[in-house]
Amino acid sequence: MLLYLATSSSGHYFQIEILKRLQRESLSEQMKQRDRLDKVERLLSFYKLSKGSPFQEASTHVRAEVDVLGAVLLMGDIDQQHADALDRAEVRTGIHTRFTFETTMRQNDTLVADFVACQEGGKNVGNISGRSLSLAKLSYVANVGDWFYAIAVPVGAQCRDFDIARNYSHKAKGLTTISSLDPPLLSQHNGGAIGFTVRKSNVVASLAQSVSGLGVQLGSDGIGHCLSTFGQVVCQLSRGVNLSLMGLHQVPKSLNHRVSLRPLTIPIGFLKQRKASENSVGASASSLGTNTQEIVSTGSIALKLETELDENAKVGGWFEMQNSNSNLRWAVTISDIFNEDLGWGVTFSGMHDGSKGWNQYQLESFLDLCLGKRFSLKLGTSYVADGDAQIPALMLRCIWSL
Repeated sequence: MLLYLATSSSGHYFQIEILKRLQRESLSEQMKQRDRLDKVERLLSFYKLSKGSPFQEASTHVRAEVDVLGAVLLMGDIDQQHADALDRAEVRTGIHTRFTFETTMRQNDTLVADFVACQEGGKNVGNISGRSLSLAKLSYVANVGDWFYAIAVPVGAQCRDFDIARNYSHKAKGLTTISSLDPPLLSQHNGGAIGFTVRKSNVVASLAQSVSGLGVQLGSDGIGHCLSTFGQVVCQLSRGVNLSLMGLHQVPKSLNHRVSLRPLTIPIGFLKQRKASENSVGASASSLGTNTQEIVSTGSIALKLETELDENAKVGGWFEMQNSNSNLRWAVTISDIFNEDLGWGVTFSGMHDGSKGWNQYQLESFLDLCLGKRFSLKLGTSYVADGDAQIPALMLRCIWSL
């Protein structure tokens, strides 16, 4: 009996010793694992501070907008002359959908990608064309302090992209492009562009260089592109009164007719090629009947003045001159479109073509009903007088923002 008790007690003793040894080994392994985790965390924190990705901690905001514009023409017989008049008046009926992805990077920089799908009428009566969802614009704005902005727009550049001081929203849209407070110069598409904006006190200046039309056929002179230079100066004369002077200079360039370039491909030596080919092109222009107007530089200049009557109402006017065909366009607008519930607007505009000697006049008026913060309904009338064509119309525009 005593032998059994001694054997049993010794067995329990060895089991307790084994458990204690296992606990010590387990604690030692836990301490080693903890040290390894601390080292990994220190390495990761150092990597984030020194070699962090520009997209680190970036937040992306997604916005969607559905824009529907329809018109009821108050006339019986409609021919191609009326369709051309509506096209010149920039009455762009149809459905337009836009998705905007905006990412804030490095605290102050902004990367924006716009995808657009549309269904609109063609130039011929009864024709309807559509475009599936595709990338319409890609832009990057680098904010270097409060006074300097660098802008790069490799796809879908417009002159308005370099107007940092102005906020373009769906509330500023009228029934047509003419009814806005901006000249058509700012809405012109220029392919890819880079530029900068400088702000000092009450003056904002912008300068941009763009290239567009790569691979476009320029008559018998071959395939070419167009170089454009845009400049703008905005001066705040007093509180609520802004004066803007802007200009766009375009120089078409032609390449060898056998060369066809892909998008975003720009030859470095195209200037030398152009100079070398000018003699041969000039010598053969008379015999081949080359249309030299296609390779002549063109330019546009615009002046805009706008003032605030109160917190919501604005009065503005602009005129734009094109030196290529002596075209003169102008518009005067008074609007109260930033009211939360009910807004309105009236625009009187005109166009004069010096080369053809015809005039066009357009009068618009609309009411803007805001049904919540995301839905806007515009009801209005438009009257277009283009030579012998006179077109009265009732117009409806719905904008749904998500």
